Amino acid sequence: MKEIIRMLHEENYSCVILNKGVIRTFSQRGVADLFYLLKNDPDFLKGALIADKIVGKAAASLMILGGIKEVYTDIISSSALALFQETNIEISFAQEVPYIQNRDQTDWCPMEKICYERKSVEAILPSIEEFIEKMKNTRLNLNSIA
Repeated sequence: MKEIIRMLHEENYSCVILNKGVIRTFSQRGVADLFYLLKNDPDFLKGALIADKIVGKAAASLMILGGIKEVYTDIISSSALALFQETNIEISFAQEVPYIQNRDQTDWCPMEKICYERKSVEAILPSIEEFIEKMKNTRLNLNSIA
């Protein structure tokens, strides 16, 4: 765990995952990388150790659904922490916050807002899928204009 936390900070990744001796690094913002892994390579998440910069309720849900073993994060939302406390997943963090803020820190992170009222990880997943699909379509439409 120490090595992936070091990599997270020193090499400026958004997320570092270790499983079965293999380390994968990620740099996308938000939950896109975790969502992709859960959908396309779920075996890599099972039993994994994760170091992540920020974990909100959506990211926590994806990690729980993926069956990870342990997570470290610099910042965790109270609702994400509550989800983890209902599992056997080891969690350590530097700072707990009431909610994750958006990038310009003027409001809640959109995913945190969408997931906040949902009680179970199973109820959260469709909201994440819908949000990611909407973001993909927005990007495709913007690229077709250019």
